[in-house]
Amino acid sequence: MSLTVNLYYTGTNGSARAFAGEMEKSGLATAVRAEDGNERYDYFFPMDDPETVLLIDRWRDQEALDRHHASPMMRSIAALREKYDLHMRVERYAPLEEEEGGEAFIRK
Repeated sequence: MSLTVNLYYTGTNGSARAFAGEMEKSGLATAVRAEDGNERYDYFFPMDDPETVLLIDRWRDQEALDRHHASPMMRSIAALREKYDLHMRVERYAPLEEEEGGEAFIRK
């Protein structure tokens, strides 16, 4: 079962958006997307908060996410977070399963 992690990066003076830009330009974001088990890695910008960036990060399973967290790439990502002095808030989600009845409320 896949899991989705929403990471909210917040900084000052545009630092969160600069971080996301550098993640893309440096190729780090592309490298994460190419990792075995990564299903989504996309940045979004809340309309009401110019100092926050939302990263939606989805993985095939916990094992894939654990491998990502243990990879040398995480040191580079952590260094960029420090460079831009970002603070984080994290939310984790699992998809609704049909047997749980949640699908009945989703219009497709």
